[in-house]
This record gives sequence, structure tokens and C-alpha cells, in this order.
Amino acid sequence: MRIIDLTHPFTASMPAYPGDPKSGLKQIASVSKDGYADHKLETTMHAGTHIDAPAHTIEDGKRIDELPLESFRGRGMCIDARERKEIDAVLLKDCEIKKGDVVLFCTGFSKRYRDKDYLTDFPVMTEALAEELAERRIKMVGMDTPSPDKIPYTVHKILLGAGILIMENLANLEAFLEIKDFFVEAFPLRLAADAAPARIVAVIR
Repeated sequence: MRIIDLTHPFTASMPAYPGDPKSGLKQIASVSKDGYADHKLETTMHAGTHIDAPAHTIEDGKRIDELPLESFRGRGMCIDARERKEIDAVLLKDCEIKKGDVVLFCTGFSKRYRDKDYLTDFPVMTEALAEELAERRIKMVGMDTPSPDKIPYTVHKILLGAGILIMENLANLEAFLEIKDFFVEAFPLRLAADAAPARIVAVIR
């Protein structure tokens, strides 16, 4: 068994979504001075690698802490979406997606994670693709971009309205383009919020 991390490190210098405050990670105690080390964390729920729950865009939708643990794990499938500005339903042709699967879209965009245009010039998912994923009743969708769509966030509403959780800002998806048998474990902090930072990994069996 091999485990690959799909999570970007959480640092104070990581990009913040336009309009959101930057995250802060500051050491407030050290072993040499205080006898112990401690850090203070300040962040929005949508910074770095994280998971969106239905409450993010659905009125009265469930929060992260209200979802059962089984919501955050499942059989993985990675689809090659590199060199595309729009990720459309044609990519699902011949894909044997099953109910409860975790579908990842590799755009290659994580290489630009710290570039200035990472948060503004990313590829997006079409509404038709989101609707087909909802019809196939997958469990989670993940992308190596900051979001599957832009304002007015219709794709978010389609996916989350169907109970499909959204993983954003993933890393290392290129490793899975040729791997067919893997399992995704994506457990967020149990916060009473619309989303939460998560440590997301893929287990190759």
C-alpha cells in the first residue's frame, strides 16, 4: 500500500481567494523561551486545501460537522483535464463512474499555486458536467484549482445541492492519471462551518 498526499502545506504565505483575508500562521511560543512551542492560526474556511459542504451555497444545507464520516472517503477516479479552459461532460465518455465514487479532475493548474493569476485565470467546470456528476450520484469531486467555477457559482450550487462535496486546491493529481485503483481519504476539521481545511490523501492498494 502507498499513500500520496493531495494537500498543499498550510502556510501564512499561501494564496487567499479574492476578497478573503489572508491566512495567518504565527508562532507565539518557543521551546527556548517558554519551554514549549505553540502557534496561532487565523484563516477563512476556503483557504488552502479544503472541502466545501452544502451549507456553502445551499440555504439550510448541512455544515461540515453535520456530515457522517463516510461522506469523506471513497473509490477514486482521476480524469485528465489538462490544457482545457472549460472542463465539460465529454470527458466522462467511457468513464465507469459508480455511485459513491470520488472523481478528481487533473488540470495541472496546481503548478501555478503561488502565481498571481492562480486565483483568477483557472479552468472551470461546465454546468452540463456538474449535472451529469449529480446524475451519477458521486460522493465528492476534487480539482487542483481554487474553485470549479466563478461568480455566480452555479456549478457549486448544482454539486452541493446534490450532496456532492467539493475539494479545492488539491495537489499531485498528475500521479493518478495512469493509476486506476486507488481510494481517497479526505477528512476535514470538524468545524461548525460551511467548509473546513482538510488533509486529503489517496491510498494506492
